Amino acid sequence: MELQRKAKIALVVASFAALTIYFTARRRRKQRSVRSSCYLRDDQKPQYAFKRVLADNSYSAFKHLKLDMNTDNDVNSHPYESEILSLLENSSSEFDFISSERNDFTLSDTYVWVETASQLEELVDVLNKEMVFAVDTEQHSLRSFLGFTALVQISTDKEDYLVDTIALHDSMSLLRPVFANSHICKVFHGADNDILWLQRDFHIYVVNLFDTAKTCEVLSKPQKSLAYLLETYCGVATNKMLQREDWRQRPLSEDMVRYARTDAHYLLHIANCLLSELKQVNAENSSTDGKFNFLLEASRRSNMICLQLYTKETEGSPGESAASSICYRHLNSQLNSFKTQFQDHVRRLCAWRDLMARVHDESLRYVLSDQAIAALATQMSKNSWELYATIAQADLNVDLSPSLLLPGPSPVVCSHLDDLHCLLRDKSGDPDSIFLGILQNCIGSNGSCPLSIFNYALLVKYNLKMMTISKKNDRRNAKKMSKKASRELFVQKFSCKSPVYHNCRIYANDGRLLCYCDRRKLEWYLRRELAELVDDDPPAIKILFEPKGRPEDEGNDFYIQSKKNICVGCGEGNHYLRYRIIPSCYRIHFPEHLKSHRSHDIVLLCVDCHEVAHAAAEKHKRNLAAEFGIPLFVRRVVDTKEAFDLVESSDSATNFQEEGVSPLELRTAAMALLRHGPRMPPKRQEELMHVVMRYYGRREISEEDLEKALLVGMSPHERRRLQKKKGIALKHSGQHIFPDAEHQNGACSIDSSTMTNSSIDADADVNNHMNSDNGTVPETCLPCGEVKVPENGSAITAQPKFNPKLSLLGHGPHGKQVVDHLLAEYGEDGIRQFCQRWRQVFVAAIQPRFLPAGWDVNHSGRRDFGEFSVYNSIKKLSPAIE
Repeated sequence: MELQRKAKIALVVASFAALTIYFTARRRRKQRSVRSSCYLRDDQKPQYAFKRVLADNSYSAFKHLKLDMNTDNDVNSHPYESEILSLLENSSSEFDFISSERNDFTLSDTYVWVETASQLEELVDVLNKEMVFAVDTEQHSLRSFLGFTALVQISTDKEDYLVDTIALHDSMSLLRPVFANSHICKVFHGADNDILWLQRDFHIYVVNLFDTAKTCEVLSKPQKSLAYLLETYCGVATNKMLQREDWRQRPLSEDMVRYARTDAHYLLHIANCLLSELKQVNAENSSTDGKFNFLLEASRRSNMICLQLYTKETEGSPGESAASSICYRHLNSQLNSFKTQFQDHVRRLCAWRDLMARVHDESLRYVLSDQAIAALATQMSKNSWELYATIAQADLNVDLSPSLLLPGPSPVVCSHLDDLHCLLRDKSGDPDSIFLGILQNCIGSNGSCPLSIFNYALLVKYNLKMMTISKKNDRRNAKKMSKKASRELFVQKFSCKSPVYHNCRIYANDGRLLCYCDRRKLEWYLRRELAELVDDDPPAIKILFEPKGRPEDEGNDFYIQSKKNICVGCGEGNHYLRYRIIPSCYRIHFPEHLKSHRSHDIVLLCVDCHEVAHAAAEKHKRNLAAEFGIPLFVRRVVDTKEAFDLVESSDSATNFQEEGVSPLELRTAAMALLRHGPRMPPKRQEELMHVVMRYYGRREISEEDLEKALLVGMSPHERRRLQKKKGIALKHSGQHIFPDAEHQNGACSIDSSTMTNSSIDADADVNNHMNSDNGTVPETCLPCGEVKVPENGSAITAQPKFNPKLSLLGHGPHGKQVVDHLLAEYGEDGIRQFCQRWRQVFVAAIQPRFLPAGWDVNHSGRRDFGEFSVYNSIKKLSPAIE
């Protein structure tokens, strides 16, 4: 804490010293009438030496390698898809890519540093003679908009090679044929990101991959991190915090060189050990009837990663997702007038930050922090001096470790302070025109910023993008415009108002990544002093206790991957809705350890994909209803008091089969009569009255009966929503209209499938029901039960079994009966197979192309809860600590 305090004090002094120098120099430049110059003219970054980049900072989509220029293949198709599919279809059950085990696999003092084209050609010749080699990469993202690969580590049986991809950026295509050679196996660990980075920077596509992380999944290892494998098979410990070092620096420090070599050097030995275990497991299971081949499964999972394709993240307008996130975090109970002004400033600042980051090839957090944007939007600065001071103060309030503190304001802000101040001050101008003017001042004719291969296409692309956004609604005829307006209203009302994935990180106390999560989860740990903040943009914490398990324990890396806020089906990023692959009507009845904290089966879909997925889900529900003989809806309900009155009737069985009405039909009829009854045509009014009377045993009904009928079958949550929506609209909205959950309503469900041939004493059963464990209940508030009517009509049984918290209006009762049936017949394995069937339905309907890495149809979903988990059964039984 003392070191952090001193660092902040030093930063304050340095900031104000820089401020004084800046404004002094600015006044002198004004006196000489010399145009201000961008900081990049004196601070050349390593990537500015690149002669060509495949992914620039414009808004255009990334173009993948096209092998045959004479074909009309989609630019976003995989150039080596056929080779990879061939490997998947014709995988060999025998692997001999590691010829022999090395007796001495320790890390030597010698390695080859590759920094010239001739050295790279020699490396290619060496690799062409190998049957297998190991690969790892190091990435830099702070001082780059998209990030770039700063180092590639390659290891063979005899030598370690460190390839300087900064010096050799324009020559890295020499490695493309080797990596695409299907006869040479490439060993990676956790290759999901490496595969995409190699495509983005060099058009290098990997064919024939062996991923040691995927192999750990197949072998059901307790962990699958590289650190775990290094300790287990090599007795080597590594410091994963070095991964966050600045890998652009040259020369690399000794620690960084050793870390980079370690990651690739031991991979071949680890792969050999895992290969031996795969063969052993196959041999042990050869006598069983199962056809599962562990070797083939490891190969399949590895090569599926190769089919991934890199794509740029897209937004409807620059900085849109960041602005939504900041507004969501900082706007709670503010006045509407303040909210509007705050949101407008945040959108302008986020758009300006996005534009400046693209022009200067910097990350968003380097240009301007989220905290600074919120501070600028909250308090209006009168001049550039106050604006500068506001940013400096906001950055100082960020609670980070000293090593992560960034000097604020950034050089980008200092170079364009006047533009930023004018942007906030000009409330009448069109933001698009303002940004276009700023862009012209930066990289237009006589612009203050240097043109580079990263921003030269930005000026044209930005103009075209703004034209596309403003005119996209004028391309349809009147009929389609009406449909589109309806769709946009739906999107505006129901789509997520802020990013779903915050991609906050949680690290274990040894520095290993545990998971990505949202901000609320981080705040939960911090409030209870169970963790400390180690980074702020994006936020990251390190927990102060030993976790229950590691992400690798679950056999899936889904939870340790950052996720994009886009539709997983088509990649739409302008709007999205949460979609539950396994419908809630089933999942809420799963055992706690199979459903709690599970984000695997909640994905983001745009409106169009959501509609397709929902239609497929409803169709599958109908199939399940037919398969298990469990109807989707409660067929009929009847007022409990009237049901018991029918017992005394001589034709009780006949009456019961004729009475009752579906809950949804009853609610619709009651609502229509309350709203429009006097204005309805007499015939229609009579039809709806007949519907309600069937619920009440055909007796005459009053307005109070109609209001009570509105509540039949509702869960307590639905009742509260109706009460909040109606307010005092219901005349009889007292205690009988909105009872508590324990005495919900006087409805009984009637199902013809429950008719039995047994004869039971009616009076005894009714008395048993009336005097159950819940005590004697008023006649108008009897618990809901199942009514059984024997064929001879001599008796009636009311068996209370309905959960009063469960709505009768939807598929809730159906879902509970299906889950109960699966648990009774097949146990938890039946639930897992049930979930897999739903995932297969989703994949078949949507054919998703943007699912997060690690998403799997066969995901187990089981979870053990740690000491501090709110789902821990032991904690639930103990008194609340807080």
